[in-house]
Amino acid sequence: MTYVVAEPCVKCKYTDCVDVCPVDCFYEGENFLVINPDECIDCGACVPECPTEAIFSEDDLPEKWAEYKELNETLASKWPAIGSKKDPLPEAEEFKNVESKRELLSEKPA
Repeated sequence: MTYVVAEPCVKCKYTDCVDVCPVDCFYEGENFLVINPDECIDCGACVPECPTEAIFSEDDLPEKWAEYKELNETLASKWPAIGSKKDPLPEAEEFKNVESKRELLSEKPA
């Protein structure tokens, strides 16, 4: 089992989760974070740290965000690793509770 970053992270990119990850398995895109499933040790430390509640165990990932499991794996192989906390995106508070943000996800690296 691994953890997956889902749609609520889009356009927010809070990095509180990164700060508590003991294995640095997060990777950073322009407006989204992903978890590398091959590096995640399934500790769950990141889950309670996420202000947007965007991180789920793969077994608990809501069906509406099922595609994010594959997106995490694919994008983690293309994006740079992030190992320390950074400021969220300037528009994070504005987008924190917005739904249906998939079309806003940029696949560009940070």
